[in-house]
Amino acid sequence: MIVRLHYCELHQGMPLIIFRYLSRQMLQVMLAVTSVVLLIIMSGRFVNYLAQAATGTLKADFLFAIMGYRIPEFLVMILPLGLFLGIILAYGRLYVDNEMTVLSACGLNRNQLLAMTMVPAAAVMLLVALLSLVVAPFGIQKVERIFAEQNSLTEFDTLVSGRFQKFGWQRVTYAEELTDDRQQMNQVFIANRNVNSSNMGSMTLLLAETARIEANAGERGESGEDGQRYLILEDGYRYDLTPGVLPLREIEFKNYGLRMEERSSRKEISKEQALPTSTLLASDSLGHRAELQWRLSLPLLIPIVVLLALPLSQVNPRQGRYVKLLPGVFLYLLYLALLMSGRGAMEDGRLSPDIGLWPIHGLFLFIALMMNLFEPGKLWLSRRRAGNA
Repeated sequence: MIVRLHYCELHQGMPLIIFRYLSRQMLQVMLAVTSVVLLIIMSGRFVNYLAQAATGTLKADFLFAIMGYRIPEFLVMILPLGLFLGIILAYGRLYVDNEMTVLSACGLNRNQLLAMTMVPAAAVMLLVALLSLVVAPFGIQKVERIFAEQNSLTEFDTLVSGRFQKFGWQRVTYAEELTDDRQQMNQVFIANRNVNSSNMGSMTLLLAETARIEANAGERGESGEDGQRYLILEDGYRYDLTPGVLPLREIEFKNYGLRMEERSSRKEISKEQALPTSTLLASDSLGHRAELQWRLSLPLLIPIVVLLALPLSQVNPRQGRYVKLLPGVFLYLLYLALLMSGRGAMEDGRLSPDIGLWPIHGLFLFIALMMNLFEPGKLWLSRRRAGNA
């Protein structure tokens, strides 16, 4: 130990070396945790969107654009957790391997460790603030516009050739072939449940050689001025089926117009998460003020979770570095759950925006300070003992 102390005293640049070493260890674990959690969340979302694309309720062209625009929204929630676990796991390994004991013998005290940890944490805090206040709302706005465009599409725009596709609970459509410009399909089958009929079990089956999209063509080929689009079936048959009733009604047609259900897209994005931060600052709406405080809370999370993680990372080498991981995760999830509950209470008017989420931050800041104040740990005692020796 005397040799180590003498070695440390000889190197004036030791604090910078220690800072680089601790930052590298912490950030490596943080990036690993963030990558794993981001991959898990994105996989779940991607599978959900992929299922919608497979059934025709979401256009496949939008799939990767939606995932790309939602990455900042995911990172805003994941980065604080990644930093929190990164400190616990990285510093926990240093305690288990007695590297912290050596650093303590070199003169590193708790305040210096906190300062060295806060520097990379401040960079993460600035990144989270940028994502939360600027990038994530922009991405959500893009996603909302994509979904608005998706809502304006008819079932013909999302149809996939060679596959039965269900649209709502009323209609099933199948087309053997679909042209590249999506203007015509061949060998068409449509099963339509008659919701307006007195017999709810009745159905209409349509079989046609070809079909095409045409505007302002009413049912059975009659012209209309409603601005809607219609699917014009050519050279086919219509069958009206009623369970328990015979005979089957059959109609042969040359042209048959079927109205395509179409929903108008929204011109304005009203979702609070998609609004720019500048709009939220100028608004007195409860929902807008709740969203603004939520966006500010995410970067504010960073210094508080650093203070929480430092005492949780300090473990006995015999216990292993994972001994405080579960209590730490529970404490973090409790913190996040209270913030979400406070946000919901503000949106519902049950919590005044003047009070907002700040008492929750104050509570956990107090807990973090108490943990650091009354649990200084054996490492720093061992350093003092080594110094006395």
